[in-house]
Amino acid sequence: MYQAKIMALLFVAGDQGIKEKDLAGLLEIDSAALRQNIEELKIKLMTDVDSGIQLVDYNGVYKIVTKNEFADLLTKYFKAGLGSKLSQAALEVLSIVAYRQPITRIEIDEIRGVQSSGSLNTLLMRRLIKENGKKNVPGHPNLYIVTDEFFDYFGIKSIDELPKIEKFEDTSDIGDINGES
Repeated sequence: MYQAKIMALLFVAGDQGIKEKDLAGLLEIDSAALRQNIEELKIKLMTDVDSGIQLVDYNGVYKIVTKNEFADLLTKYFKAGLGSKLSQAALEVLSIVAYRQPITRIEIDEIRGVQSSGSLNTLLMRRLIKENGKKNVPGHPNLYIVTDEFFDYFGIKSIDELPKIEKFEDTSDIGDINGES
């Protein structure tokens, strides 16, 4: 049962992955039990010829990634443009960044009510947003803004060309373009 839960959590975490202590806390098991389940799952995925994924550990951060043997197939997929559409979640995050920039991931999560790091990673990878300094609060989280690629992607020249926020029914969580509420 823990292996299915581990896979579900790591799938949702995406590129960010989950630290060992956080994973153990979420599953409410000790680190030794977690490591045993992780090792069993790693072996299970690596030896399953019908599985295209593997579990990896990057300095104590666990992630689910595709197996190296599928690199050519995945390259073909991306070159074909089949992976070029943005998900609904990524579009939500992108619109929040555009209207509220500069903004932190925590602030985005609060607006959406769900964790947004996977969508942020997608948008960063596609260069539609970028990190732009740190917020002067405890922890100094990254601030995100849109990029020139954002303007190219949507065929606009400036943020002023976005629809005015007043046109939306509920603006209570959005605020104005400068991030003021």
